[in-house]
Amino acid sequence: MDLTEAKWRKSSRSSGNGGDCVEVAGNLPGVVAVRDSKAPGGPALIFARDEWRSFVAAVKVGEFDT
Repeated sequence: MDLTEAKWRKSSRSSGNGGDCVEVAGNLPGVVAVRDSKAPGGPALIFARDEWRSFVAAVKVGEFDT
């Protein structure tokens, strides 16, 4: 998938010291892209919008807490 038009934003939960940074691009038609901000030229995960919404909702309710 061509991500040249992606508008990336850093997660508000990313640490401020340069590590553990995730960027999300939600401006792409029908999908959400996620990448590691330390490797912007590297691979990105692509999710359907409904999949991404479900994931974010599960994170918010603590479904993945250990």
